[in-house]
Amino acid sequence: MSKTIAFHLQKGGVGKTTISGTIACQSALEGIPTLLVDVDPQGNASSWFLTGDLEYELSDVLQGLCYVDDAIVEVPNVENLFVLPTFGIGGGLKTYAETKIAEEPYVLQDLVQELKQKFDRIILDLPPGLGKLERAALIASDEVITPMTPEVFSLDGLEIFIDELKRIRKNLRSQVKHERIVINSYDDRIRQHKDIFNAALTGVFKVYKIPVDPVFRKSQEANKAPQVFKQRGKGLKEKTLEAIQGLNSVIWR
Repeated sequence: MSKTIAFHLQKGGVGKTTISGTIACQSALEGIPTLLVDVDPQGNASSWFLTGDLEYELSDVLQGLCYVDDAIVEVPNVENLFVLPTFGIGGGLKTYAETKIAEEPYVLQDLVQELKQKFDRIILDLPPGLGKLERAALIASDEVITPMTPEVFSLDGLEIFIDELKRIRKNLRSQVKHERIVINSYDDRIRQHKDIFNAALTGVFKVYKIPVDPVFRKSQEANKAPQVFKQRGKGLKEKTLEAIQGLNSVIWR
């Protein structure tokens, strides 16, 4: 059964793109054709995995300027991983979000339904905020998973997000599930990180953590999946890879 997941919190800097891209890679590496849809006008996920000139982007598909198959790109060196890209520089998604999506709130939902005929697993990478673009992506998803950093401000952001998601469910008649939190850049040597993790556990959410690991940043700079990136023979820490594999195994059930 096909499933679409969005990783989102309206706060910036919590690792939405890092987690979206890493989980998409893990899913693909385990043999499942997986599509990463870059719904961020900055195009960070696209520039992470794709280099060189691309002909079409997500906004072209949404505006009917090309077929979706024309815009989807297979990621080099990661079998089964595909990206529906957004051009960060000179891209049209920001303009589309500002001028047209208000008239077409279900355009991403319609696109996802089409994509589900081709891919069993779809991940949406969203920008910070809760504007019309982000709302359209959320109602197109079966589940939204919230990444957060181990700090108090992220907990505050989570409370705001929960309230906004309730409004989205009511006003836009969305059935999107929200039952998981991923604490990113977690370091068990730091007491505050442990306190935030324990505080998150007291709520109704299933809580996961991904350790702090410099390979994420280095792999992005090298345009490679973190799971296959090596520098001087070293890649992701063993506990990081175990956390990624564990999260990937549960979210697609």
